[in-house]
Amino acid sequence: MADAGSPSSTFPDIVELNVGGQVYVTRLDTLTAVPDSLLWAKFSQSSPNDLPKDGKGRFFFDRDGFLFRYILDYLRDSELFLPEFFKEKRRLQKEADFFQLPELSRRLAAPSSPTEDGGGESEEAELPSPITGSSSSDRTLRSPGSSSISSCTSGYITVGYRGSYTIGRDIQADAKFRRVARITVCSKICLAKEVFGDTLNESRDPDRTPDKYTSRYYLKYNFLEQAFDRLAEAGFHMVACNSTGTCSYASSDPGEDKVWTSYTEYVFSR
Repeated sequence: MADAGSPSSTFPDIVELNVGGQVYVTRLDTLTAVPDSLLWAKFSQSSPNDLPKDGKGRFFFDRDGFLFRYILDYLRDSELFLPEFFKEKRRLQKEADFFQLPELSRRLAAPSSPTEDGGGESEEAELPSPITGSSSSDRTLRSPGSSSISSCTSGYITVGYRGSYTIGRDIQADAKFRRVARITVCSKICLAKEVFGDTLNESRDPDRTPDKYTSRYYLKYNFLEQAFDRLAEAGFHMVACNSTGTCSYASSDPGEDKVWTSYTEYVFSR
């Protein structure tokens, strides 16, 4: 146990992190769960003044904020559940190497299907049964099975956006500007994460299990074509489209321009 003068005693029990712009709140014991890891060294062998912080005083790490949730899951529990058809495995292994988690990195590097290792056993068959309270060397990595999560091989994703533009008082032929306020994503969570990866903003509906549905996710960019490219690469095809049409509204100030707006949804299926 660390004494009162050790560096670890200067950290709060509840720690706020900013990882690549994504905010995480966790326990100090979680961050120091794996001895000799980078987070263990930072939060047990250093002081808060030694670590970089963002503008709100949260400890900052310039790493992939989306993938860090899996690093944190590994530190919290004795097993890690990845979504089916998880396409960021190599990138997650890179994050595991950065955070100096060799056991997690080894399991991520293991082939997950006979076609990947030339006919050997699958990754899931290789793993031992999870043991509660096991040491870091006994931690397991498993993709969720059919008993705990519905299949994400097929389903629907609805992409919606609200666009607006302003026409000047002189009724010019061209609009002064056009803006897409936000691109929303409605679907089963595992599908949304598979397709959009770290470009998906989950801040409005965090920590949902992959088999649940959400209508509160949105994308970090405002170009529909980027969303369509990702959907096409994942094998989705558009099956329906609907729009509210265009309506206008103006403020109480008669000197201000009239704003025109519309809402459109695109439905994709695989």
